[in-house]
Amino acid sequence: MEFWESSFIEKETMWGFEPSDSAILTKDFFLQKDVKDILIPGIGYGRNAKVFIDNGINVTGIEISKTAIELARQNGLDIDIFHGSVTDMPFDNKLYDGIFCYALLHLLNAREREKFIKDCYNQLKPNGYMIFTTVSKNAPMFGKGKQLDKDYFEIMEGVKMFFYDAGSVQRDFEKYGLVEFSEMDEPNKNMENKPSINFIMVTCKKEL
Repeated sequence: MEFWESSFIEKETMWGFEPSDSAILTKDFFLQKDVKDILIPGIGYGRNAKVFIDNGINVTGIEISKTAIELARQNGLDIDIFHGSVTDMPFDNKLYDGIFCYALLHLLNAREREKFIKDCYNQLKPNGYMIFTTVSKNAPMFGKGKQLDKDYFEIMEGVKMFFYDAGSVQRDFEKYGLVEFSEMDEPNKNMENKPSINFIMVTCKKEL
């Protein structure tokens, strides 16, 4: 929590404003599936929200950092954002057509990940989709820093990351309507000299 709050205070819009590639792919997928109303846990200052809003999709956010929410407001994001941790979900009893969660799941420990995936699934309407972009074992940070558990490292002070592979995706999502997953490289759009990061994009559907 303190890490993200101080990061947003210090670096503000640290990832620029271009949406991530997976947000663009998810937007196309959601439009194709007629998804109208989505939840974005860990919305940050909203760089991935705008691409949905601009395409007529209604967005609600959850964000732990007050500073990030203020940055979102300053940048014209006039949507509902719950201030709090995703580990305290649900914040409302609404069901959504879709959930998009970018680069957040891997920051949680095993117990929190399980609860978070389940909480997201519980807030989906029947036939709704949830898409998670989470860091993969092929990412450059894998194995760096202090190992805390299998595939789980404190890569730097205050930042713990779990790195997914096919096996752990299957294990964590099979009970929650796993449809498919694929590896993708996310370029650092506002820092061209930084290497891209390998992510896994996981798609789940809530069956009737």
